[in-house]
Amino acid sequence: MIGGGTAGLLGAKTAATLGARVLLVEAERTGGDCLWTGCVPSKALIAAAAAAAGVRRAAGLGIHTGEVRVDFAKVRAHIAAAIETIAPADSIEALERAGVTVRTGHARFTGHHTLTITPSTTGEESRNLGEESLNPAEESLTFRQALIATGAGPQEPPIPGLKDVKSYTSDTIWDLAELPDRLVVIGGGSIGCELGQAFARLGSRVSIIEAATHLLPSEDPAAARLVGTALESDGVRLLVDRSVVEVTSREVVLSSGERIGYDVLLLTTGRSPRISDLGLEAAGVKTAATGHVIVDDQLRTTTPTIWAAGDVTGHPQFTHVAGVHGALAASNALLGVRRKVDLSGIPRVTFTQPELAAVGAPTAPLPRGWRLVTWDHARLDRAITDGEVAGFTTLVVGKRGRLVGGTIVGPRAGETIGELALAVSHHLTVSDLAATMHPYPTYNDGVWNSAVADYLGKLDRPLTKSLIGRWMGLRQWSDGRVRRLRSRTTRRDQAR
Repeated sequence: MIGGGTAGLLGAKTAATLGARVLLVEAERTGGDCLWTGCVPSKALIAAAAAAAGVRRAAGLGIHTGEVRVDFAKVRAHIAAAIETIAPADSIEALERAGVTVRTGHARFTGHHTLTITPSTTGEESRNLGEESLNPAEESLTFRQALIATGAGPQEPPIPGLKDVKSYTSDTIWDLAELPDRLVVIGGGSIGCELGQAFARLGSRVSIIEAATHLLPSEDPAAARLVGTALESDGVRLLVDRSVVEVTSREVVLSSGERIGYDVLLLTTGRSPRISDLGLEAAGVKTAATGHVIVDDQLRTTTPTIWAAGDVTGHPQFTHVAGVHGALAASNALLGVRRKVDLSGIPRVTFTQPELAAVGAPTAPLPRGWRLVTWDHARLDRAITDGEVAGFTTLVVGKRGRLVGGTIVGPRAGETIGELALAVSHHLTVSDLAATMHPYPTYNDGVWNSAVADYLGKLDRPLTKSLIGRWMGLRQWSDGRVRRLRSRTTRRDQAR
């Protein structure tokens, strides 16, 4: 296993459980971006920001509090504590207990069955080695099967002047010791929206720049607009349909001619696969024009003995995808079961407030025979009681009533989307959802209400109503006949 992020961890543990001798090579620290610079720290930051926003919102519910003051040092301590609590599960010690051998170093393929490992060293250690040892303690190994799980890193956009200024990414923003006064975010995708809203709620003056016509351009536009409205209500300045033409040490210059001042510049414009110096050419592993490792639907690369999973492939860059695919690739490699990846039911969540969660097929354009079923949260009882009615649930229904996708905007959307992911993956129908009892009152009721509304809508069609009417008439005739027969029987019994 090359890479100790989610794909490598799950792949290594799966292989060890299956009885294989497993070596995992990680250049820095096990746990990957999700633990150290991604999911965990960002959600801890969002929790702190939500607490600050909750105090401000309390007045609208009749709860009056004092002025909100943010101690950024304690916010950082909360983030560090979250990482520290979760980290042991992904540690070298945990891997070794699971039967995995771990090497800290850089792996490089030298053939279809061979690679070298160069131990990782700090700058001080490198100087002490002297000039005679350019590859300190390099180790050569052979393998039967290998899994590439090196992930991806932040991508720097080709903006004039950017290389000459100090900027941050989702990997390095955690180095900030103080809350920035003015934060400019270039990129209005999920990461940009999440971090932008969080810093705004903590007190920063935030501007988000997005070249597309709306934030979250890969999501349903109506859902994205609701998120954008929420960000603006938190004080975020949205600059959409504008590109950045230049960056100076003080300002970001836009295609519209606007000049936006900043103290901290955050880049959230995408991520590129980490394939540098892996020796892929020597191993016969081909990559796409984007740099992603090419894999088939079983996660095998162009070399039969080498597999790949996670962000280094062209599949959706989510931690849950990396974990599932890492385990799948390991079992395919060892058992030869040749299971295929299923990309149809992959859930995705933007952890803003409100959350935006989606799965499966996009909402537009719809193929022939497909339809949308939407339940506005202004009619959702739990949303009404919580005062969080800015949201909706939309089901994407394919032919024969099969669920092929869905979008949810609102509190806990990320928790609710799991039901739709299950429905899409197992080809369930709207009727299946409508027939399933849901607890009341919950935000999950949006899914059920949408399904029931669609079911009732089908009953209201002219042909269906006609058939139901005929059936009801037949039942009435049948019931009347039974009553008449019973009445005759009763009279005969009385006559006796």
